[in-house]
Amino acid sequence: MTADQIVAELKTLGKASYKKVMLNHGVNEPLFGVKIEDLKKIQKRAKKDHRLALDLYDTGIYDAMYLAGLIADASKMTKADLRRWLAGATSDALCAYTVPAIAAEGKHGWALAREWIESEEERVATAGWTTLSSLVSIKEDAELDVAELKRLIGRARKAIHDQPNKVRYAMNGFVIAAGSFVPALTEVALEAAEAIGRVTVDMGNTACKVPYAPEYIRKVQKRGAIGKKRKAARC
Repeated sequence: MTADQIVAELKTLGKASYKKVMLNHGVNEPLFGVKIEDLKKIQKRAKKDHRLALDLYDTGIYDAMYLAGLIADASKMTKADLRRWLAGATSDALCAYTVPAIAAEGKHGWALAREWIESEEERVATAGWTTLSSLVSIKEDAELDVAELKRLIGRARKAIHDQPNKVRYAMNGFVIAAGSFVPALTEVALEAAEAIGRVTVDMGNTACKVPYAPEYIRKVQKRGAIGKKRKAARC
């Protein structure tokens, strides 16, 4: 299976109605409008394929780039690969979900997250905070720098309302993730969330809402799910 063959298949699977939905959610052309369920069928055939993932991402076609994220071997992704993928992302969805998830599952997640959150570029800083959220969701607490994560919660508490639109959303998500997945940080995250209050983010022409962090973390507490990790950052 080659990237050209898959792109040809993706073109036949595109749906105009789904493409319209994706465009409303900020995904940019070129885009076929292939549903996630259809991409995952191809993923099952391709499995993990590092070279194919790199080739698909390089097409610049959103559907192929998203699929690349599904089949990428995170253990083989270098810092250069991940930086290049972030720089070449054509849509916010790739910056905020695909690249951060792969970074977190690989060996460079922590280093790149710390690098990216310092960027003045909105999409890069967003990727950094989302990578941190993914890291706390899948890594055992013993693998995490809990003291540094606590400091970063404090940073979000102080700075969140002064950040660009998507960075505010990602910071809010980080506070939620830290409080939900790391028991030692739950109370600190709740205190920060209460101090932050509701976070206002322009979600564009969608019905998406910004989670209210204190409410979200308390729901996780009520379910008895604090500290329950995910198997993977990608879904």
